[in-house]
Amino acid sequence: MTAPANEPMAQSLASGAAGTALLHIERAHTGVQPWHTAHAWITAATSNEISAADQAGLYFGAPAISFTLHATRTGRYDRATAAIDAHVIRLAERRLAGVTARTADGEAARFADHDLFHGLTGIAVLLLRHLPDSGILEPILSHLVRLTCPTLDKLPGWWVAHDPASTVPTPGGHANLGIAHGITGVLALLAIALRDGIAVDGQTDAIRRICAFLDAWQQDGETGPWWPQWITRADLECGRTRLLGPGRPSWCYGTVGIARAQQMAAIALGDTTRQHLAEHALAACLADPTQLAYLTDPGLCHGVAGVYQTAWRAARDALTPDIATCLPALAAMLDQADAHADGSLLTGSAGLALALNTAARNLPPHSGWDTCLLIT
Repeated sequence: MTAPANEPMAQSLASGAAGTALLHIERAHTGVQPWHTAHAWITAATSNEISAADQAGLYFGAPAISFTLHATRTGRYDRATAAIDAHVIRLAERRLAGVTARTADGEAARFADHDLFHGLTGIAVLLLRHLPDSGILEPILSHLVRLTCPTLDKLPGWWVAHDPASTVPTPGGHANLGIAHGITGVLALLAIALRDGIAVDGQTDAIRRICAFLDAWQQDGETGPWWPQWITRADLECGRTRLLGPGRPSWCYGTVGIARAQQMAAIALGDTTRQHLAEHALAACLADPTQLAYLTDPGLCHGVAGVYQTAWRAARDALTPDIATCLPALAAMLDQADAHADGSLLTGSAGLALALNTAARNLPPHSGWDTCLLIT
């Protein structure tokens, strides 16, 4: 895999050199390949002007480059990392000010404001891991706590007026439950911060509010609990989802990501009852061949690589071995996945290779690359 030259999306963690570099950084950490290969990918990722515009987030621009540089955990990039981190802090301050102003004006929430890929949740992941003393992390957490409170219209605070995707109309908006764009991403962040001893007023109550909402929309299927990807206005009005069964058990939108977020929330709260329930949901999902058959992609976002990495992290924290017993079958699915997909982190072969590395070593990644998934 050769590092590209002057690629327009190089600074994308999802689809560019910044994300693919994480694979080569992890391989360098474990001695599988020399550091100069990782350096070539880092150079490719930073070959163009790095964006610190308001569209930048964890998966693109200055925060993405910062995440990749921090993953090296060497002194070689210290000056560059410090310089980019200064831009990240200013970006975080500006993004929070903009969201706060829009909220005060009565505007509805947007994915781009609060989600993992583009919004404040993703930026907060970087701050929590590498810049906890920046002074802006706590204000962002406070904003996300407020996001969990109902609106004046009695809608969930994270209700968005737009559709989840251009091909999926949701008249009147929707409340997204996924970890990538929805409230379980916020839940995971608040839980991890609380576990790490970083808490703001109302954080514990916010975690409980999100869990209560998930409880209200939990569906009890024949093979185990599951959750809809999102709740529409029609769903709210009739008090139930119109879906007949679980969809793809992916990291981004499916039961796998939703259950892992609840498991981490339960651990942060010391709630072993909820932890057992979350782990049961995850194990049941992983043992259901019908759901696993939906995993036709290799990658992290909605493929088997993301399911494996999430399940592996969940198994390390689990109260019982039920999730761990599912890992060998998932590892076999990894081995059979299409390694000739595009070379990207999120949907391609780089993410698949990283999950395969976890399966082979059975140890946490040296680089901490999977912290960008909010599963640890």
